[in-house]
Amino acid sequence: MRQMSYRKSRGRVQDPSLGMFEIENVIIRFAGDSGDGIQTTGALFSHDSAIVGHDISTLPDFPAEIRAPAGTLAGVSNFQLNFSSYDIHTPGDKPDVLVALNPAALKINLKEVRHGGVLILNHDAFDEQGLKKAGYTSDPRKDESLSGYQVYDLPITSLTVAAVKSSWLTRKQAALSKNMFTLGIIAWMYDRSIEDIIERVDRLFAKKKPELAEANKLALQAGYNYADTVEVFTARFRVSKAVLPPGNYRRISGNEATALGFLAASEMSGRSLFYASYPITPASDILHELSKLRHFGVKTFQAEDEIAAIGMAIGAAYGGALGLTGTSGPGVALKSEAIGLAVMTELPVVIANIQRAGPSTGMPTKTEQADLLQALHGRNGECPVPVIAPTTPSESFNLAIEAFRIAVKYMTPVFFLSDGYLANGSEPWRIPEPDELPEFEENYCTVPETFAPYARDEQTLARAWVVPGTPGLEHRIGGLEKEDITGHVSYDSENHERMVQLRAAKIQAIADDIPDLVVHGPQTGDLLVLGWGSTRGACRHAVEYAQANGLSVAGAHVRYLNPFPKNMGEVLNNFKYVLVPELNLGQLRMVLRAEFLVDAIGLNKVQGQPLSTMEIEEKIYEILGATLPSAAHG
Repeated sequence: MRQMSYRKSRGRVQDPSLGMFEIENVIIRFAGDSGDGIQTTGALFSHDSAIVGHDISTLPDFPAEIRAPAGTLAGVSNFQLNFSSYDIHTPGDKPDVLVALNPAALKINLKEVRHGGVLILNHDAFDEQGLKKAGYTSDPRKDESLSGYQVYDLPITSLTVAAVKSSWLTRKQAALSKNMFTLGIIAWMYDRSIEDIIERVDRLFAKKKPELAEANKLALQAGYNYADTVEVFTARFRVSKAVLPPGNYRRISGNEATALGFLAASEMSGRSLFYASYPITPASDILHELSKLRHFGVKTFQAEDEIAAIGMAIGAAYGGALGLTGTSGPGVALKSEAIGLAVMTELPVVIANIQRAGPSTGMPTKTEQADLLQALHGRNGECPVPVIAPTTPSESFNLAIEAFRIAVKYMTPVFFLSDGYLANGSEPWRIPEPDELPEFEENYCTVPETFAPYARDEQTLARAWVVPGTPGLEHRIGGLEKEDITGHVSYDSENHERMVQLRAAKIQAIADDIPDLVVHGPQTGDLLVLGWGSTRGACRHAVEYAQANGLSVAGAHVRYLNPFPKNMGEVLNNFKYVLVPELNLGQLRMVLRAEFLVDAIGLNKVQGQPLSTMEIEEKIYEILGATLPSAAHG
């Protein structure tokens, strides 16, 4: 019988005679048609991994079409999970295990599986028609294409149909549970009980579709029993619990964390939250999540278009609520004039842009950091707006709160820049205690004697926030230029310049209210790897590996993109080279060159996929003229 093996660097091996091997982490990728339940399978196993106590990082990847042609390359849906006994920051570069439910899933993903990895294939899908749809001219199981991998060619569909034959489903319907059969196999391989997964399946399906819940549970149990009783798999693997800081944890995705962060901002500020959006991938889940929170006073509205959504958010802010709208790049383009109105009226509105690959409709379900320059400059006139960007799914919670803290304190719209990778990815999140959250400073005026619409706080330069209808505080605001202090419409040229300068100075003053940029590693040296947003995990791992090999390299990650942290220039000047990895053609690099006159080097990727640790590592060694060690990091 074949013996599944892992690199020695992945952990220690226990007594092989027991058939149980201890490993440090595993990277699994589930793949199949977009209608095969791949995302559900990945989410279930991720949830179970979090319950068991592993550190996890996930990468869902699916086509934009609701139902792409079955069996084709365009219709392949993937879900990658890295679960570990130690602290991890990415879903991993190369899967150790690929579960491919059809030939197209194999063809798309094989090149990314580590050499010697495990391939679990659905034998029933590898017929002549399936191979043809995937573009194969010969069967890869027979032409040596899979040499060097551990291949398990199993009749997954047939076994699934046999397992659920006691249900009332047709054969076609029964076959849809094959994803759960594979999940049972994986659960057995990695020494998991399936009880928690069964409970989760009941929560998801039992009330609305009890027959589907029953079929899925039968298939799950059958897959587990098959792996346990049929001597195909001769070894099992166990990953120990991760050592995480004490606290209460839950698995959370970026969009879930974002929604909860906005709710927390509402609770902490004492102001109701109003969210208006037009459905758009990958931001739609924020609307779904916030709509579940109406018992906290959250009001959500699905607007008829993007312009209406930002208009409603501005109106809500004018009325004394936290005004929030969410979208992606194409929606920001439509909202740009109204964002200028929010700048002119100086109202606390947050625009959550969950970035995706563009331009135009682009690739709706693929990630990209394509909208930084749009957030910084994508409006007419001198129209400065603070921009912040979370770096992990769970950090989206804190940065969502921070977006509203800045918006309320400085009376300004704020951009919250996430992306599809963060939005859909998940990880363990330690639920914070209330006293760990920042305080909101009130900026409300209720005293008529001291009120003027554009009188400003001496420190923040923010005007007062006045709820319409407050006696004695009646005032007008709008898109025409305002006279300083009074807020009257003004066409005076010197007043216009003064107001433009005041609005710019107010945004720059935020630099005094945000943390300095933190450098991980030596504070001076040969190379600084400076990232922003979702590249953090890959940057961190690449820098740590390079440091372990003796290179003079440090890392830093920017969360505040306008204004920058006050020590940004000093940090940049402390290094001979600056490398900026980003999922665009060099937008942050362009800004750094313009503002700090540093000859930053770019590492740019626009393939709809996140940067890998190895890609950044290779660039580090290239810049420093060093030889990359032969051992690859997954």
